[in-house]
Amino acid sequence: MLKNFRGRPSLKTVLQASTVAGLAAAVLATGIPVEVSRSYAEAVNVQSPSVPSFANVVDAVSPAVVSVRVESRVKPASDDGDGFSFDFNGRGFDDLPDALKPFFRQFGEQQKGQNQQRRFGHQGEGRLRPVAQGSGFFISEDGYIVTNNHVVSDGSAFVAVMNDGTELDAKLIGKDPRTDLAVLKVDGKGRKFTYVNWADDNKVRVGDWVVAVGNPFGLGGTVTAGIISARGRDIGSGPYDDYLQVDAAVNRGNSGGPTFNLNGQVVGINTAIFSPSGGSVGIAFAIPASTAKDVVADLMKDGTVSRGYLGVQIQPVTKDIADSLGLSEASGALVVSAQDGTPGQKAGMKTGDVVTAVNGEPVKDARDLSRRIGAMTPGSKVELSVWRSGKAQSVTVELGTLPADQQASADDNSDQQQPAQPPASEKALADLGLTVGPSDDGKGLAITGIDPNSDAADKGIKEGETITSVNNQQVSSADDVVRVINQAKKDGRTRALFQIQSKEGSRFVALPINGQG
Repeated sequence: MLKNFRGRPSLKTVLQASTVAGLAAAVLATGIPVEVSRSYAEAVNVQSPSVPSFANVVDAVSPAVVSVRVESRVKPASDDGDGFSFDFNGRGFDDLPDALKPFFRQFGEQQKGQNQQRRFGHQGEGRLRPVAQGSGFFISEDGYIVTNNHVVSDGSAFVAVMNDGTELDAKLIGKDPRTDLAVLKVDGKGRKFTYVNWADDNKVRVGDWVVAVGNPFGLGGTVTAGIISARGRDIGSGPYDDYLQVDAAVNRGNSGGPTFNLNGQVVGINTAIFSPSGGSVGIAFAIPASTAKDVVADLMKDGTVSRGYLGVQIQPVTKDIADSLGLSEASGALVVSAQDGTPGQKAGMKTGDVVTAVNGEPVKDARDLSRRIGAMTPGSKVELSVWRSGKAQSVTVELGTLPADQQASADDNSDQQQPAQPPASEKALADLGLTVGPSDDGKGLAITGIDPNSDAADKGIKEGETITSVNNQQVSSADDVVRVINQAKKDGRTRALFQIQSKEGSRFVALPINGQG
């Protein structure tokens, strides 16, 4: 027994001994073991707020989503001969580094075997081989499938793989490169497919939950979730860019797959990602349902898309351009030229007009005008509000049909700068950084030199281009330019609008005129 420092048992020791003795007595007296309970800490159990689950949405929409396998008929380079030749920038096999020779020797043996197989098997006609894979979804019970144009564009044959593994041959109904949409059709032999409907994406708000379903990296039905990160994204892929940006994980193979709201409706079609690494970094772009709905309906109807057509080249209105024209804000679409014989030219649209509204609805920018005109039916009449020579006017246009080989609009010309040679002309507009001279055809002023440190150079004006007008007034000499600029300064303008003609076409550039006189 333990004792305290004085040699007597401690009180703690006495109590422990008494307890043990008492328990022993109880066992001896009753013959029944007594259970001694011990106290343990409880497992962690946090009561968190409930969060929405996507399981019900996924269960409902998954049967409508398919993987799209694209195959193409690949023709062999040569259908005869067993030999293998190698050329690397003019060098032969013997010139290769020793470390690479085993690899190309093995490749040559494989090539030889394939040539023999082709010679004795499928002569002259390439075999169908997978060349791409993507995603898609049923938009009708009778087997119409929506996907991306870039998924199917190189294909000769198509297979839709359903979420239960069923493979169905599909045929291409139509495709539209301008919006990157395509429609396939499978024959279900009387089977009714689970399909989904379009959402009203005008009600979609930044921050709303969305669910993406698709076939990333060929893995099959995969679900990711996120939110709408932004609307109206322009990524430079075409004249009708108006993408939804989502942060759900979207990767290669998700192209053509749907993004759903929590009601199981399609708010967008995944079509592109921003990815320095090649994988998802949380920035994906989807074609909005409002764009896809009409295009898909046209493709299902006859395999083509008919678009309204003005026939004018347009560019955005920058703040500088707005100031030079006396516009209160930088909005609308500036007409660079109206092509001869087109609906716009016939209706009286002129170079320098700014289209500010369509049927009374304000136009945000050049792409907005392109999208809205392209969405209209050819032959319909539209009322355009235009700003011309400092006044608002109205023009009525009967739309034509967009030619298959014509862009619906012209984007702003490149702002790439090129170093210029020292000025070499007899007349110079030094404050603008321009050296000009007579043009070869007598129309406008040839730009013969540019100060690389000037606003003109910063705006992308280059030597060899031509100034055809300033503030919509034709000029043929440096004196004409100075006269127009002086008048603009009297009118309280701080910038002048120069029309520049180049090999690529015509464009407008606004230059500051405060120091010019």
